[in-house]
Amino acid sequence: MIAILLCAGFATRMYPLTKNFPKPLLDVGGRPALDYLIDRIAGLRDLDSIYVVTNKRFFHDFLSWGEKKDAEITERGISLHVYNDGVENPEDRLGAVGDLGFLLDRIRDKTGALVAAGDNIFRFSLEPYWEKFLDDRRSYVFAVPTDDRERIKRTGVLEMGPDKRVSAFHEKPAKPPSNLACPAIYFLAPEALELTAGYLIRPDAGDEIGLFISYLVQREKVYAFYNPGEAVDIGTIESYQHAKEIFGKETADKRSE
Repeated sequence: MIAILLCAGFATRMYPLTKNFPKPLLDVGGRPALDYLIDRIAGLRDLDSIYVVTNKRFFHDFLSWGEKKDAEITERGISLHVYNDGVENPEDRLGAVGDLGFLLDRIRDKTGALVAAGDNIFRFSLEPYWEKFLDDRRSYVFAVPTDDRERIKRTGVLEMGPDKRVSAFHEKPAKPPSNLACPAIYFLAPEALELTAGYLIRPDAGDEIGLFISYLVQREKVYAFYNPGEAVDIGTIESYQHAKEIFGKETADKRSE
Protein backbone atom coordinates (compact mmCIF):
# COMPACT_ATOMS: atom_id res chain seq x y z
CA MET A 1 0.00 0.00 0.00
CA ILE A 2 1.15 3.50 -0.77
CA ALA A 3 0.36 7.12 0.07
CA ILE A 4 0.36 9.80 -2.63
CA LEU A 5 0.58 13.39 -1.42
CA LEU A 6 -0.31 15.97 -4.04
CA CYS A 7 1.85 19.04 -3.45
CA ALA A 8 2.42 20.47 -6.93
CA GLY A 9 0.08 23.46 -6.72
CA PHE A 10 1.33 27.04 -6.90
CA ALA A 11 -1.18 28.50 -4.39
CA THR A 12 -1.60 31.71 -6.40
CA ARG A 13 -4.45 32.82 -4.15
CA MET A 14 -1.93 33.15 -1.34
CA TYR A 15 0.64 35.28 -3.16
CA PRO A 16 3.03 36.80 -2.23
CA LEU A 17 3.37 34.36 0.69
CA THR A 18 3.61 31.33 -1.58
CA LYS A 19 5.21 32.87 -4.68
CA ASN A 20 8.61 31.44 -3.81
CA PHE A 21 7.73 28.86 -1.17
CA PRO A 22 5.33 25.88 -1.26
CA LYS A 23 2.11 26.07 0.70
CA PRO A 24 2.38 22.56 2.24
CA LEU A 25 5.67 23.54 3.87
CA LEU A 26 4.45 26.79 5.42
CA ASP A 27 5.02 27.02 9.15
CA VAL A 28 2.05 26.00 11.30
CA GLY A 29 2.69 25.87 15.03
CA GLY A 30 6.45 25.70 14.55
CA ARG A 31 6.34 22.86 11.99
CA PRO A 32 5.77 22.51 8.24
CA ALA A 33 2.07 21.96 7.63
CA LEU A 34 2.83 18.72 5.77
CA ASP A 35 4.39 17.22 8.90
CA TYR A 36 0.96 16.93 10.50
CA LEU A 37 -0.25 14.79 7.61
CA ILE A 38 2.89 12.65 7.80
CA ASP A 39 2.18 12.12 11.50
CA ARG A 40 -1.25 10.72 10.62
CA ILE A 41 -0.12 8.33 7.92
CA ALA A 42 3.38 7.16 8.86
CA GLY A 43 2.09 4.61 11.36
CA LEU A 44 -0.57 3.03 9.16
CA ARG A 45 -0.34 -0.74 8.81
CA ASP A 46 1.03 -2.17 5.53
CA LEU A 47 1.99 1.26 4.22
CA ASP A 48 5.23 0.73 2.30
CA SER A 49 5.91 4.02 0.53
CA ILE A 50 5.01 7.71 0.64
CA TYR A 51 5.19 9.59 -2.66
CA VAL A 52 5.21 13.38 -2.69
CA VAL A 53 4.50 14.97 -6.07
CA THR A 54 5.62 18.57 -6.46
CA ASN A 55 6.59 20.92 -9.29
CA LYS A 56 9.92 22.11 -10.65
CA ARG A 57 9.75 25.47 -8.84
CA PHE A 58 9.48 23.90 -5.38
CA PHE A 59 11.25 20.59 -5.97
CA HIS A 60 14.37 21.52 -4.00
CA ASP A 61 12.28 22.81 -1.09
CA PHE A 62 10.66 19.39 -0.81
CA LEU A 63 13.97 17.60 -1.24
CA SER A 64 15.33 19.59 1.72
CA TRP A 65 12.22 18.79 3.74
CA GLY A 66 12.52 15.11 2.77
CA GLU A 67 16.12 14.93 3.92
CA LYS A 68 15.00 16.05 7.38
CA LYS A 69 12.02 13.66 7.51
CA ASP A 70 13.61 10.61 5.89
CA ALA A 71 15.11 9.02 9.00
CA GLU A 72 11.87 9.46 10.95
CA ILE A 73 9.87 7.81 8.17
CA THR A 74 12.28 5.03 7.20
CA GLU A 75 12.61 3.83 10.79
CA ARG A 76 8.94 2.83 10.45
CA GLY A 77 9.79 0.71 7.42
CA ILE A 78 8.39 3.23 4.94
CA SER A 79 10.30 4.70 2.00
CA LEU A 80 9.91 8.39 1.08
CA HIS A 81 10.06 9.57 -2.53
CA VAL A 82 9.79 13.11 -3.91
CA TYR A 83 8.80 13.48 -7.58
CA ASN A 84 9.14 16.56 -9.78
CA ASP A 85 6.37 16.89 -12.39
CA GLY A 86 8.57 19.25 -14.43
CA VAL A 87 6.23 22.26 -14.32
CA GLU A 88 7.67 25.65 -13.42
CA ASN A 89 4.79 28.08 -14.01
CA PRO A 90 1.17 28.07 -12.76
CA GLU A 91 -0.30 28.39 -16.25
CA ASP A 92 1.33 25.07 -17.25
CA ARG A 93 0.28 23.09 -14.18
CA LEU A 94 -0.92 19.51 -14.60
CA GLY A 95 -3.54 19.88 -11.88
CA ALA A 96 -4.10 17.49 -9.00
CA VAL A 97 -5.52 14.68 -11.17
CA GLY A 98 -2.80 15.20 -13.75
CA ASP A 99 -0.19 14.83 -11.02
CA LEU A 100 -1.90 11.70 -9.74
CA GLY A 101 -1.74 10.25 -13.26
CA PHE A 102 1.87 11.40 -13.60
CA LEU A 103 2.83 9.48 -10.47
CA LEU A 104 0.82 6.35 -11.29
CA ASP A 105 2.58 6.13 -14.66
CA ARG A 106 5.92 5.92 -12.84
CA ILE A 107 5.31 3.39 -10.09
CA ARG A 108 4.43 -0.29 -10.02
CA ASP A 109 2.50 -0.58 -6.78
CA LYS A 110 -1.16 0.07 -7.54
CA THR A 111 -2.64 -2.32 -4.98
CA GLY A 112 -4.37 0.56 -3.22
CA ALA A 113 -3.49 4.08 -2.15
CA LEU A 114 -4.16 6.86 0.28
CA VAL A 115 -4.35 10.00 -1.87
CA ALA A 116 -4.32 13.38 -0.12
CA ALA A 117 -3.73 17.03 -0.82
CA GLY A 118 -0.73 18.40 1.05
CA ASP A 119 -2.53 21.46 2.43
CA ASN A 120 -4.94 19.76 4.87
CA ILE A 121 -4.40 18.95 8.54
CA PHE A 122 -6.64 16.21 9.91
CA ARG A 123 -7.49 16.41 13.58
CA PHE A 124 -8.66 12.83 13.87
CA SER A 125 -6.96 9.46 13.66
CA LEU A 126 -6.93 7.77 10.27
CA GLU A 127 -6.01 4.37 11.66
CA PRO A 128 -9.46 2.79 12.24
CA TYR A 129 -10.61 3.86 8.79
CA TRP A 130 -7.44 2.60 7.15
CA GLU A 131 -7.92 -0.77 8.86
CA LYS A 132 -11.41 -0.97 7.36
CA PHE A 133 -9.99 -0.11 3.95
CA LEU A 134 -7.39 -2.87 4.28
CA ASP A 135 -10.07 -5.37 5.29
CA ASP A 136 -12.52 -4.87 2.44
CA ARG A 137 -10.46 -3.06 -0.24
CA ARG A 138 -13.30 -0.77 -1.26
CA SER A 139 -12.77 2.90 -2.12
CA TYR A 140 -13.61 5.37 0.65
CA VAL A 141 -13.89 9.10 1.17
CA PHE A 142 -14.67 11.05 4.33
CA ALA A 143 -17.96 12.74 5.12
CA VAL A 144 -17.42 15.53 7.66
CA PRO A 145 -20.58 17.40 8.69
CA THR A 146 -20.36 21.17 8.91
CA ASP A 147 -22.72 24.07 9.50
CA ASP A 148 -20.41 26.55 7.78
CA ARG A 149 -22.30 27.16 4.54
CA GLU A 150 -19.61 29.39 3.06
CA ARG A 151 -16.77 27.00 3.78
CA ILE A 152 -18.62 24.05 2.29
CA LYS A 153 -18.91 25.92 -1.01
CA ARG A 154 -15.11 25.76 -1.23
CA THR A 155 -14.77 22.00 -0.85
CA GLY A 156 -16.20 18.72 -2.08
CA VAL A 157 -19.73 17.88 -0.94
CA LEU A 158 -21.24 14.40 -0.70
CA GLU A 159 -24.66 12.93 -1.13
CA MET A 160 -24.81 9.60 0.67
CA GLY A 161 -27.23 6.66 0.57
CA PRO A 162 -28.43 4.63 3.59
CA ASP A 163 -25.68 2.05 3.04
CA LYS A 164 -23.06 4.84 3.24
CA ARG A 165 -22.38 4.51 -0.44
CA VAL A 166 -21.69 7.88 -2.07
CA SER A 167 -24.52 8.57 -4.51
CA ALA A 168 -23.10 11.85 -5.82
CA PHE A 169 -20.07 14.08 -5.33
CA HIS A 170 -20.06 17.82 -6.03
CA GLU A 171 -16.86 19.85 -6.26
CA LYS A 172 -17.23 23.34 -4.75
CA PRO A 173 -20.97 23.65 -5.42
CA ALA A 174 -22.62 27.08 -5.38
CA LYS A 175 -25.67 25.44 -3.78
CA PRO A 176 -24.46 22.56 -1.59
CA PRO A 177 -26.97 19.67 -1.62
CA SER A 178 -25.94 18.49 1.86
CA ASN A 179 -23.84 19.54 4.85
CA LEU A 180 -21.34 16.70 4.32
CA ALA A 181 -17.97 18.17 3.39
CA CYS A 182 -15.38 15.87 1.86
CA PRO A 183 -11.80 16.85 2.73
CA ALA A 184 -9.12 16.02 0.18
CA ILE A 185 -8.11 12.60 1.46
CA TYR A 186 -9.25 9.43 -0.24
CA PHE A 187 -8.61 5.71 0.14
CA LEU A 188 -8.66 4.35 -3.39
CA ALA A 189 -8.88 0.69 -4.39
CA PRO A 190 -6.96 -0.58 -7.47
CA GLU A 191 -10.07 -0.30 -9.65
CA ALA A 192 -10.34 3.39 -8.83
CA LEU A 193 -6.68 4.04 -9.58
CA GLU A 194 -7.06 2.35 -12.97
CA LEU A 195 -9.79 4.82 -13.93
CA THR A 196 -7.43 7.79 -13.62
CA ALA A 197 -6.00 7.33 -17.11
CA GLY A 198 -9.45 7.13 -18.68
CA TYR A 199 -10.55 10.28 -16.90
CA LEU A 200 -7.52 12.26 -18.02
CA ILE A 201 -8.09 11.62 -21.73
CA ARG A 202 -11.61 13.04 -21.58
CA PRO A 203 -11.87 16.44 -23.30
CA ASP A 204 -13.88 17.80 -20.36
CA ALA A 205 -11.54 16.48 -17.66
CA GLY A 206 -11.01 19.09 -14.94
CA ASP A 207 -7.80 19.25 -12.97
CA GLU A 208 -9.24 19.29 -9.43
CA ILE A 209 -9.14 15.98 -7.62
CA GLY A 210 -12.78 16.34 -6.54
CA LEU A 211 -13.86 16.29 -10.19
CA PHE A 212 -12.18 12.91 -10.57
CA ILE A 213 -14.00 11.66 -7.46
CA SER A 214 -17.28 12.85 -9.01
CA TYR A 215 -16.39 10.84 -12.14
CA LEU A 216 -15.38 7.85 -10.03
CA VAL A 217 -18.61 7.54 -8.02
CA GLN A 218 -20.56 7.26 -11.27
CA ARG A 219 -18.51 4.21 -12.29
CA GLU A 220 -17.40 2.43 -9.12
CA LYS A 221 -18.82 1.87 -5.67
CA VAL A 222 -17.36 4.47 -3.34
CA TYR A 223 -18.30 4.55 0.34
CA ALA A 224 -18.05 7.26 2.96
CA PHE A 225 -16.63 7.24 6.45
CA TYR A 226 -18.86 9.51 8.51
CA ASN A 227 -16.58 11.45 10.82
CA PRO A 228 -17.41 14.47 12.99
CA GLY A 229 -13.71 15.34 13.33
CA GLU A 230 -12.12 18.46 11.97
CA ALA A 231 -10.07 18.96 8.82
CA VAL A 232 -8.15 22.23 8.81
CA ASP A 233 -7.20 23.47 5.35
CA ILE A 234 -4.76 26.22 4.51
CA GLY A 235 -6.19 27.11 1.12
CA THR A 236 -6.43 30.84 1.74
CA ILE A 237 -4.53 33.45 3.72
CA GLU A 238 -7.43 33.60 6.20
CA SER A 239 -7.59 29.83 6.73
CA TYR A 240 -3.81 29.69 7.05
CA GLN A 241 -3.88 32.33 9.78
CA HIS A 242 -6.65 30.35 11.50
CA ALA A 243 -4.51 27.19 11.40
CA LYS A 244 -1.54 29.08 12.82
CA GLU A 245 -3.67 30.32 15.70
CA ILE A 246 -5.01 26.84 16.50
CA PHE A 247 -1.72 24.99 16.39
CA GLY A 248 0.35 27.85 17.73
CA LYS A 249 -1.79 27.83 20.87
CA GLU A 250 -1.57 24.03 21.17
CA THR A 251 2.22 24.17 20.81
CA ALA A 252 2.45 26.88 23.47
CA ASP A 253 0.19 24.87 25.82
CA LYS A 254 2.38 21.76 25.43
CA ARG A 255 5.50 23.74 26.22
CA SER A 256 3.94 25.12 29.38
CA GLU A 257 2.93 21.68 30.72
